[in-house]
Order: sequence, then C-alpha cells, then structure tokens
Amino acid sequence: MSFYVVIPARYASTRLPAKPLKDIAGKPMIQHVYERACESDAAKVIIATDDARIESVAKRFGAHVCMTLATHNSGTDRLQEVAAQLGLGADDIVVNVQGDEPLIPSSVINQVAKNLAENRYASVATLSEPIHTLDDFRNPNIVKAVADQQGRALYFSRAPIPWPRDHFAQPETNTLPVGLPVQRHIGIYAYRVALLNRFITWPQAVLEKIESLEQLRVLANGEAIHIAEACAQVPGGVDTEADLLRVKALLENGE
Repeated sequence: MSFYVVIPARYASTRLPAKPLKDIAGKPMIQHVYERACESDAAKVIIATDDARIESVAKRFGAHVCMTLATHNSGTDRLQEVAAQLGLGADDIVVNVQGDEPLIPSSVINQVAKNLAENRYASVATLSEPIHTLDDFRNPNIVKAVADQQGRALYFSRAPIPWPRDHFAQPETNTLPVGLPVQRHIGIYAYRVALLNRFITWPQAVLEKIESLEQLRVLANGEAIHIAEACAQVPGGVDTEADLLRVKALLENGE
C-alpha cells in the first residue's frame, strides 16, 4: 500500500497568529508535524501552504513544499490542488495531517491510510477515540461521531450523540452511563484522490453549514466515510496559547 501525506499550513490564525512557525523545543511547530509524518510509511510528505514565510522555513529543514492558491476555503481544497500538482491518480490515497498536531503518532497516520485501502466502499477514512467525561460529551468543540457495525460513519455532530434518554431522565445525573459508545472524532483523514476531485465541485451542504463540519458535505453527497478507533492516543492539537504551552512542556520533557 502506498500513500501520500499532505500537511496544510496557514500563517493566519485568529487565536494564534503565525501558528505553524511557533517555536517548540527549538523547532518550529510545522517541523515537528513534518518529522512525525516522515516516521510513517508515506511515500512522500508534503507541506502545502500559500505563505512564503512558511515555505522558506520548511525548505530550511528539508521539507518538500507545494505552494498553493491563497483563495482556498478549506484544507480539503488545498489537498486537491496538491494532488493535481503531483499528478496523482484517481485511486491514490492522500492523508491530511493537520499542521497544528506536533504530537501526532505516526502509527495513526499509517492506520487511517490502511483503513481506506482495505475498505473499498469508502471514499474517506478517519479515526475516533472514546469520550469518558460528561463535560467532554456536552462540549460543542469536541465533535462526536456515530458509526454502524461495519465502521461506516452515520453522522458527526457537535451535539452530544448518541443521547442516552433514560439515563438522563433520572434526577441529578452527572455522569455518563457505563458502556455508552460515545466517540470523539479525531481530525485526521485519508482520501482517495477521486473524492477530492468531486469534493471541490460540491457546494456547501445544509448540515455542513449548520454544524460547521466539513465532513458532512461528504455524507450529504452520498459518499461513505470509514471510521475506526485510533490505535494510539492522539494528543490535542494547538489552537491557543495555552495549548502551545502544554505541548511545549511535553516536548521539552522528551515526550
């Protein structure tokens, strides 16, 4: 099985400007992500950006960089442009690794690519992990995923799903019921290039707009997404200054 990793990297960020270039343990964050991705079985790892500052830094540490248009509305659009630049075939697999995931294990990159290769019914594969606390279950910033018995995604939502009606009908209930199969969606995706080519032709879906979840565009257009529990814990990415400090502490302590 052969696959490619693309790391979309934007300079602008509302909550943490210049995020990909933030220093973590003596390296820019994007370098940590790139090095983790290079530990996977990918045939090639590419940083995709529209910013010359990121391009310059990435080339200094030896990364392969694709410059892309500044007009893309999403990372998925940027991935499709990279696939086109590389001349990839319709059945080739591209894994999108977020540029703010400096702690991502290479094993989950291999896992999501392998899952897509082995599940021919799916155009996209992604991963999840269990939710253990009521606070996380209710948190709209933690996306929940529900799948069928074959691992086919049924829905993704910011709402707490599946909702255990009888459990929460009890007074003063403040815990999750034992055995409730609640899963947090992890934002790593493997795509077949043919899906990327179709995706850029589709308008935003109604449910996508409501939930602000791009993967709902795939489901709305009748495409299948395979989802499985991640084989390793995936630490949270870097969205805020607090996240940055947390990741710095972990990496500076050799984790």
